[in-house]
Amino acid sequence: MKVNKNKHTIKKEKMSSIVNYNDGSSPSMSKKELKKMKKSKKKKDKKKSKKKGRKQQEEEIVEEDETIITNSNNNNKNSNSSSNINNNDKKDKVIKNDSSDDSDSESEESKEKKLPQTFRELGLAPVLCEATAALKWTKPTEIQAESIPYALQGKDMIGLAETGSGKTGAFCLPILHALLVKPQRLYALILTPTRELAIQIGEQINALGGGIGVSSTVLVGGIDMMQQAIALAKRPHIVVATPGRLVDHLENTRGFNLRNLGQLVLDEADRMLSMDFEEEINKILDIIPTDGRRTSLFSATMTSKVNKLQRASLHDPVKVEVSDKYQTVTTLVQQYVFIPAKYKDCYLVYLMNEFAGQTAIIFASTHKHVKMTTLILRMLGFSVTCLHGGMTQTHRLGALNKFKAGSKSILIATDVASRGLDIPSVDLVINFDVPDRAKDYIHRVGRTARAGRSGRAITCVTQYDVEKYQRIESHLNEKLKAYPTDRETVMILLERVCDAQRQAARQIREEDEMKNNGRGRKRKGDYGGNKGGKRRHQKHGRRR
Repeated sequence: MKVNKNKHTIKKEKMSSIVNYNDGSSPSMSKKELKKMKKSKKKKDKKKSKKKGRKQQEEEIVEEDETIITNSNNNNKNSNSSSNINNNDKKDKVIKNDSSDDSDSESEESKEKKLPQTFRELGLAPVLCEATAALKWTKPTEIQAESIPYALQGKDMIGLAETGSGKTGAFCLPILHALLVKPQRLYALILTPTRELAIQIGEQINALGGGIGVSSTVLVGGIDMMQQAIALAKRPHIVVATPGRLVDHLENTRGFNLRNLGQLVLDEADRMLSMDFEEEINKILDIIPTDGRRTSLFSATMTSKVNKLQRASLHDPVKVEVSDKYQTVTTLVQQYVFIPAKYKDCYLVYLMNEFAGQTAIIFASTHKHVKMTTLILRMLGFSVTCLHGGMTQTHRLGALNKFKAGSKSILIATDVASRGLDIPSVDLVINFDVPDRAKDYIHRVGRTARAGRSGRAITCVTQYDVEKYQRIESHLNEKLKAYPTDRETVMILLERVCDAQRQAARQIREEDEMKNNGRGRKRKGDYGGNKGGKRRHQKHGRRR
């Protein structure tokens, strides 16, 4: 039993030695042998690890290939199914897009179909259709096609459209049609902000309604009130007026009233309110009847004041909006010229030479700028006339008629000429002074490219106008292109332009002196040399 125990213990010791010395060494080995054993073992382990690594890599590659194959198969299955689904989706989408495109095209076509293509389709009387044909209005504009049917139904209306879109025809034709149906004296009143626009609307009414015997009267400032009172005594069918002069006649002209007024039109309403006509408009709205009156409000831009006026004077209005808040016509080419302020006149002369033979309107900010620029261009041989608020009405009409007739090819004006004037022959608009507001810019450039024609607008921007110009661009949501200029040719003009500037300044100075001397003489006459002067001095106990 002991021997067995010893054998068993020996086996245990051997097992323990194997367990304790896993590296293959035994306790009886020397240090050198142990080192050799370790080195050889390391080499064997490296070889084994390399072999294992290769096998593992090969196995991993095989496994990856298998997984790729399986995944690809699965993906192919999925892709086939998903592709079928996607294809179906795409087909559905294509069908939907096609259908949406078709629907869009159908809607556009339907819109075009809905919009009448002739004045007869609008429901106007045949006589008026003949009158429009005589004026070469072949097709109604968008604002006319959308607004005239509502007007014939007798609804109050707000019409918003860019300048040159035919707003005047949109409110004149329904008035004339209503007069054909039921003639009535003092039936319609059309209010405008400027004298020139009022006169132009009066001319258009006479052209459209001359064949049906419609009479109209224009009431504007600068013309003798007695002549206008005589015309009002004849009780015309339509009155076209500026607010101030109309209030004067309502308060001072005997027998004139608007108690039976059937239609009221406020043209360029935003401009009227910005020109401080608010009090006069409120007086007119208080005087005219509210029952049985149809009101139309037309403007190129909608402002908060116009909204307030709409609430005060319109009942359940239909809004016909053809354009955005700030929009110009697509046929208009808009450009700018960046120039130093001291050479501004030279660049203007250069531009006038570049566009020689074309009719142009040049907009300046003040009366003095208009006078100075007119004299400079006139002295350099250009055919120029001017228009501003400081002129008498006869002079203003004379200048405008000369430009319309073509005897003068260039009109230099303030913002008096920026609203409503319809002069089809204008090829070019130059903003010599950058306007302060974006909507003034829109109305200025709207004097060209009217009724589908093409036109060009160039703005002169100096180093002091950059901020105003950038504000205009931001409102337009458009960056304008630069007009190319040649500095050398501009500088060649410098000497002649400087001479013209000196002569113009001298002439303006002499005119001012003449005016001042005339005023001085009047004052002397008041206090001496006439009977009134003698009496005044005698009262005070003095004699000359």
